This record gives sequence, C-alpha cells and structure tokens, in this order.
Amino acid sequence: MTAPHQSSAFWSLALIAVVIAAGAAAFAYTAGWFSPQRLTPGKLVAAFAPATGVALGHRRNHAKGICFTGVFEANGAGFALSKAAVFARGQYPVLGRFNLGTANPNAPDSTVRVRGLGIRISPPDGQEWRSAMINAPVFPVSTPETFYELLRAEGSKEPNAIATFAAAHPEFAAFSEWAKNGPWTGSYAEERFNSLNSFVFVDGSGAEHVVRWSLHPAAQPVAVSPDELAKRGPNFLEQEIAQRVAGAPQRWTMVVTVANAGDPTADPSKAWPADRRTIEVGTLAAQQVQAEPDGPCRDINFDPAVLPSGMRTSDDPFPAARSAAYAKSYDLRTAEAKDYPRTTPGATP
Repeated sequence: MTAPHQSSAFWSLALIAVVIAAGAAAFAYTAGWFSPQRLTPGKLVAAFAPATGVALGHRRNHAKGICFTGVFEANGAGFALSKAAVFARGQYPVLGRFNLGTANPNAPDSTVRVRGLGIRISPPDGQEWRSAMINAPVFPVSTPETFYELLRAEGSKEPNAIATFAAAHPEFAAFSEWAKNGPWTGSYAEERFNSLNSFVFVDGSGAEHVVRWSLHPAAQPVAVSPDELAKRGPNFLEQEIAQRVAGAPQRWTMVVTVANAGDPTADPSKAWPADRRTIEVGTLAAQQVQAEPDGPCRDINFDPAVLPSGMRTSDDPFPAARSAAYAKSYDLRTAEAKDYPRTTPGATP
C-alpha cells in the first residue's frame, strides 16, 4: 500500500506532467505541427523576405531603426482602467526604437510609408509593458492569415497581385486610402503612433475594459511631400530625430480609448467611432537617441504580449501571432549576429 505522502507526491508529479504535456501540445498546435497547412511563425516571417534576400542579423520586418531612452510620466488617471503599476503617478524608465516598416535596413526613408515606435516601460515592481505601434490609423487586414496573403501578394511577380488581393479583401481599402493620400511628415517626433490591436485592462475592482491606445505628438505635424523628403537624404529621419532630441526631449501624450459594446475588438482593420471615451494616462518623453548597432534596443523584442498585471490580450488574434513571429525573427537574427557586427567590438546593449 502506498504511504499517504508518497501518494501525494505521485499526484503532484502527475499534475506537473499533465501541465507540461498540455503546454507542449498547445505549442505544437501554435507552431503548426499538427496541421502542415496552418499558418506558422516560420511561414509568416519568411514571407517578409524581399526579392533581394534577407538582411542577415536584422529584424525580418521593421529592419531599419534607431534606439532611444527616456521616461513615461504617468499622471495616475490610468488607474480608472487598469490596476497596472505603470499607471501609478510617477516616472518610469523607457527603452524605445523608432523604425520603418520594411525588411530592408538600407531603404531610403522617403520610400517607406509605415513608421513605427516600439517601447518598453519598466515600473519598479519588476513587470514590463511592451508595445509596438505604427503611424497608420488602421491595420491593412483583419486576420493574421489574410496578412500572410498580403505579404505573398506583395512578393508576387504577378503584376495584378495586389489589385486581386484588394478585390478579395475589401477591408484593405481603408489602409490603402491612408497609404495613398494620408500626409507624410519629416520627423518621427511629428507622428501619431497607434496600437491598433485591442487589449483588456482590468481595474482594481476587477472590472474589464477593452481598449486601444495611441501616442499623440507634442510637436506640430507638418505635411511634406514624398518628393521633398527624398531630397533630404536616405537617412533623414534618424538624423532629424537625433538632432531634435539633442536639443530637447520629445514628447507624446498617451491616450487610451475605451470600446463600447459592439465595437470590433478582434479586427484591427476597423477603426472605432471618434466619440469613444478617451483618457490621457501620461506622457512619453524621448531623452536620448543612440544608433542601433551598439544601442540598447538592438536585442529587445517589443513583444505586444508582454503585459503587466492589470492588462491582458483580448480576442484580437494579432498580438499572439506577432509575439510568435517576433520570437522567430529574434532567433534568426541573433544566430546571424556576425552578419550585423557591432560598431564597437564586444559592445553590449
């Protein structure tokens, strides 16, 4: 007969084994091992590769960027939506990266429509809030699978591939309209950056609020034509933001928008009505800029699924897909470090 403490130990080990097996099965399903036709992180990341080949050692998308450090100045108003410590009034360190939505780290700045901002906010409780935002007001498509189709169409040699894709996916029209006719600016500091994906904030009482957030620039946006921007050189955005921050910190107000019942929380290609409740929760200040090769943002994933207590992902499928793709990209680029050498040998971020 088994002694009581032995039985207890057995069932504890059995429970651990079940949890590990369940986790492994979930991972295998996510990776597509149970369904070869399923979209996998590897397939998604590979679809970003340009015809000229992968830029080894670099991010597979948003490959061109520059690091910055600064602070997030929380005003305390965020506690109305989330119990996360990052919303307690105070200043918290920020590590960030201004970037362009391209797989080519040498792309001329005037040729890339999508500009991005990745941030990691680190409050003193040891948790982190990571976010990767872009300047588009909506995402091009509604699901990761459709996004994969878009990448395949962009890489196709068929001259009508994008037109065919757009005809099959009418949600693409809103993003396409912005890409064609939205204003360009001459500075990262003049861009509004949007999360686009929906998340759930949980307040101190346990109530849940589905939200999106944006960073609104303090600098006044000035529209500049792409032709004029091309005259400023291939790296004008990095040069301009470095000069601007050297003169004074650049700031953005973080605005959280709360969904109403019935708003499309699982579809980032759909904007929410302009009359939704908004709360200004703090200010992001970029205080120092550093080139990426030896910069502190080089080896950071701005994984949108890294969230502190008081925040979680929603029914939006993109954060999980992005998290998996970012991890795959990170594994690839770190294994290729010799192909993207640091400016200073032996330097670490």
